[in-house]
Amino acid sequence: MTETTERTTPSTLTPTQRVIARRMTESHTVPSFTVSRDLDVTRLLRERAAARTAGGRAPSLNDVLVAAVGRALRAHPRVNGSFDPRGFVINTEVHVGVAVASEGKLLVPVVRHADRLSPSEIGNESSRLAEAVRGGTITGSDLKGATFTISNLGMMGVDHFTAMINVPQAAILAVGRARPVASFENGTLSAQSAMSLTLTADHRIVYGADAAAFLASVAEEVDGIDLCEDSA
Repeated sequence: MTETTERTTPSTLTPTQRVIARRMTESHTVPSFTVSRDLDVTRLLRERAAARTAGGRAPSLNDVLVAAVGRALRAHPRVNGSFDPRGFVINTEVHVGVAVASEGKLLVPVVRHADRLSPSEIGNESSRLAEAVRGGTITGSDLKGATFTISNLGMMGVDHFTAMINVPQAAILAVGRARPVASFENGTLSAQSAMSLTLTADHRIVYGADAAAFLASVAEEVDGIDLCEDSA
């Protein structure tokens, strides 16, 4: 009896998928490292719930994070840099790309001047971009010019993951879901909410101390954001 092997015809890559494949292959050549920390979002979740109860349109945790990252990038320009064969480039503007998966495609629309926008303003722009992605009306200009990328899989129940650098950018931030954690402080055990932040960085531009300081700045910026005031 002769065995037959079932063969399938490989799918043809779209132009977008070819670009993604090329960039992901390039990212494997980057000498990268990863630094992680948890971000306490207990207060933010409480304020967001209060704002929504009062009838306000509260920014999402991702909107807050994009705002905080934008401000932290301004304070840590190397993390906002990009690699160049002659050295590296320090970008003077802060444009944050937010990875969005849609119908088998991975697109990264860009929130421009994220360091100058409030969480509510970022929420409005992110909604516009996400709607354009879903509707297939996203333009090339909306997808160009990012100096840093955020990939958030928290809404899919992911606790922690590592993202691949979007070359030639210096770094990418992977964000997990807000999850319950136990906190023991001053002799008291309490329930809090935390989300993981995992920064993968190009070691040719960013060093370990730079990455740690950047994540600390993100946490400080988040602590300084008042959602009740922003949602008013």
